[in-house]
Amino acid sequence: MEIIKIIGIALIALIIIVMLKQYRPEYAVFISILTGVLILMLVMDKLTGIISLIKSIQDKYSINTQFIAILIKITGIAFLSEFAVSICKDSGEAAIASKIELGSKIIIISMSIPIISNLLEIILKIMPT
Repeated sequence: MEIIKIIGIALIALIIIVMLKQYRPEYAVFISILTGVLILMLVMDKLTGIISLIKSIQDKYSINTQFIAILIKITGIAFLSEFAVSICKDSGEAAIASKIELGSKIIIISMSIPIISNLLEIILKIMPT
């Protein structure tokens, strides 16, 4: 089970980080980043499976490819920004973390505009005049 691997890696990294913080606290951040990247690499095959499933649903129901691409990009931005925010908070940089959150939210909203406008057009077509 992958979750056991992930938890094991996280616990080992946690023990290393706690021990390093006593003697070399500057290296603790690097261990945290390395652990995050390692966990991301472990779940990448699951992520590619999800993307292929979404693409098969898209082909089956003739969903606009532009919208699916936007949704996948938005999801990626959300995951990556959460990863960066966590690292910043672990490093004690809450101010930078909040700026990353704000920036990612603005980017996500701006990327969502084509989907929102298309949805509004559909709603307006359905509504009686």
